[in-house]
Amino acid sequence: MSTNTSPSANASAAVVPEPLVHGPLTRTDLVRYQGASGDFYAIHHDEPFARAAGLPAPLALGMFSAGLLATWATDWLGVDAVRRYRVRFAAQVFPGDTLTCTGQVTREYEQDGEARLDLELTCSTQSGAVAVQGWATFVAGRSPKPEEQA
Repeated sequence: MSTNTSPSANASAAVVPEPLVHGPLTRTDLVRYQGASGDFYAIHHDEPFARAAGLPAPLALGMFSAGLLATWATDWLGVDAVRRYRVRFAAQVFPGDTLTCTGQVTREYEQDGEARLDLELTCSTQSGAVAVQGWATFVAGRSPKPEEQA
């Protein structure tokens, strides 16, 4: 059951934190993420392969950008508070790009006995292109654990 409530159970949740800015991305960032994820497709690290595919350089893994976006949200509201997270990949990201992650609260309500927040999230490049668009639901009123704020 879902019930709209206002104001939020966590007044600080309405205060959106500063954007997370990461970059410029390096080839090392891409290769390190490939190692962590186990995705070793050559288009993400091999210059001649990427160029043969019509790209200007190796392509950053979409999940890298989606992970940065999730980090911005969980640093704010806490990992334990996540109830839903989904993304849509929109623009390509390459070494040299700087990514900016931010979001906004789009809905505050109660469901299953929990005060919840729906978020709309955006990870953009320095040119303003949206690389990843995301949507998430968090439990309101939880604070990140100290180890989550590192």
